[in-house]
Amino acid sequence: MKHREIRTVMTTAVAVVREDTPFKDIVTLMADNHVSGVPVITEDQLVVGIVSESDLLHGTTEHRKPFFGRHQEQRHATAADLMTTPAVCVHPDTTVAHAAKLLAEEGVRRVPVVDADGHLVGIVSRRDVLAVFLRPDHELREEILDEVFRRSLWMDPTEVSVEVTSGVATLRGQVETEALVDIAGSLTRGIDGVVDVHNLLTFQREVDRMDRAHGRYVEFDHEPLKPMPHRGGTS
Repeated sequence: MKHREIRTVMTTAVAVVREDTPFKDIVTLMADNHVSGVPVITEDQLVVGIVSESDLLHGTTEHRKPFFGRHQEQRHATAADLMTTPAVCVHPDTTVAHAAKLLAEEGVRRVPVVDADGHLVGIVSRRDVLAVFLRPDHELREEILDEVFRRSLWMDPTEVSVEVTSGVATLRGQVETEALVDIAGSLTRGIDGVVDVHNLLTFQREVDRMDRAHGRYVEFDHEPLKPMPHRGGTS
């Protein structure tokens, strides 16, 4: 089952700074662009770090020196002094689900998107990855029927009922085995944009019963005949 990739949700117009960009210019750039962090890049677009709001706040406390009983801010701090490096990055073909997990695990709000050589091609934020949950219910329903039941389980989608309300999918109907009930539920949860699954599917029969019906083994009502030992001699 194919998941959406970061290239489909990332922002390509990215506010960036150089390593020598001064503190105040970084603050101004972030305020003007309404972003909480900016990548730090070299002249050939290689990402070397990222400066976030927390980095800036940390910088205002780290770069203060005592001066006659007062504190004087060191006004010459640059992006190179403040940035977090190396930056956590993803590739355009990273799945949205994986990027969401990475954002949560790293505790960051946005990550740069780079190509195979490390050149900046975009940026993705928490808001971008959460946008998949804004998909219309009817779109999710059609994808569940097509990807889960028709393509993955090789079933006629008309044999089941799928309802999606506010991203919550409810599955009803009958499949062949209990295992398929669990598989259908797991695959549905894997659809980008599905919030939860109410799996009300039932199954027709146990696997061993299905095997008997297909003639994979025979059950005898009496002890089967055994071959007689050959005792030699002529007939």
